[in-house]
Amino acid sequence: MGIDFHSKKSGMSYTNRIADNSWNEVIKDLVPIKNISKALDIGCGGGIYSKALSDMGVEDVTGVDFSETILEGAMENCKEYKNILFKHGNALETGLDSNNYHLLLERALIHHIKELHSCFQEAFRVLKENGYFLIQDRTPEDCLLEGTDNNIRGYFFELFPKLIEQENNRRYNSQFVMETLKDNGFREIEEVKLWETRKVYDNKEPLLNDLRQRTGRSILHELDDDELNVLINNLDQSLPNNEIITEKDRWTIWKAIK
Repeated sequence: MGIDFHSKKSGMSYTNRIADNSWNEVIKDLVPIKNISKALDIGCGGGIYSKALSDMGVEDVTGVDFSETILEGAMENCKEYKNILFKHGNALETGLDSNNYHLLLERALIHHIKELHSCFQEAFRVLKENGYFLIQDRTPEDCLLEGTDNNIRGYFFELFPKLIEQENNRRYNSQFVMETLKDNGFREIEEVKLWETRKVYDNKEPLLNDLRQRTGRSILHELDDDELNVLINNLDQSLPNNEIITEKDRWTIWKAIK
């Protein structure tokens, strides 16, 4: 089935969170964020991480997404941020000036990209000399960890093994990402792992409601309504009652310098 990123229904799907402090701290460890004045967020979705970069002190943030519908949601989400600008474009052809950004973030993007070389070529083009390139995505190993009260996503694959093949087909392994970065001129390439808090719920009910709406989790659009109900019922039985649930996702972040 897949998610239609251009559907009006998707417009606000990626706006209902804020970046967790666990993400902020890792980014500050990887790049000298206080020295970054111009940042680019490609595949910005609802602007959650464009906001986070601004909140960390970046003076000028540009968000790019290929979905005009999702950009409308991002503009609404970030309407109080006068230093964030959104542009319609894609990771292979942003239409932006060369040698113009100190930092480029591509979060949860590259698994949608088939031409990774072209994506990284464009990243190299728009970055200033000595600019930082941050890629955050999941490797196959990140995706297929056991389901727990924190790693809710793990249950998706345990209950529906058909999703495993899809994840393996669309996710890049770390070695390939690093080799492709090197092939496109990047240097000082390193990898870190992050358990990023996605959202904290007072109890399981708001989490289950988010799942019913398939909020912010494109993989759930591969399940039909009956399968989604099976997942929700299973989680309802598995998760504790009347306890705070901290949902986390395991990510890989690659840092490279132009």
